[in-house]
Amino acid sequence: MPDTVTPDRLQPQAVALGPLDDVRRVTVPGRLLLRPAPDLARLTLRGNASALGAAFGLRLPTQPCRATEADGRAALWLGPDEWLLLAPPGTLDAGVPMADAAVVDVRHRQVGLVLEGPGAADALAAGCPLDLHPTAFPVGMCTRTVFGKAEIVLWRQDTARFHVEVWRSFAAYVHGLLERAMAV
Repeated sequence: MPDTVTPDRLQPQAVALGPLDDVRRVTVPGRLLLRPAPDLARLTLRGNASALGAAFGLRLPTQPCRATEADGRAALWLGPDEWLLLAPPGTLDAGVPMADAAVVDVRHRQVGLVLEGPGAADALAAGCPLDLHPTAFPVGMCTRTVFGKAEIVLWRQDTARFHVEVWRSFAAYVHGLLERAMAV
């Protein structure tokens, strides 16, 4: 007979009321800070970079694995014709009519975490297979990768600051792994 999962055997994060209930600010004084990213609008864009960029008022990066920023908005290159657009809430409209393009609002699918401090790359290295040394993964670089068993989008915003985009259903898991890595 298969093992049955009863409420008393659930992990605390599995019984949380929402995907971000366990995501809180964690500090290792003088070394690391993990916090939820500010609330952002999130769109995935597929299509022609110049047409999409013009429609959303932001130059989309065409160099692989790079991000561009302007006026509080960021565009992260995810593929040859795919970008993740991040901006303050209410400043992006997924309903912009586009010929030969796809614009999808993903703000309900994923959330952001920010990890910053001199030990940020080391904490991420505990669950991410990428070489995060600044010469291999410089400021402005972004990519899809994994952290533990969760797919993430990792963006190096500064030498010691990373933005992690993760699906909401994995947010508590990734947060927990980062929190444990910070304690080492």
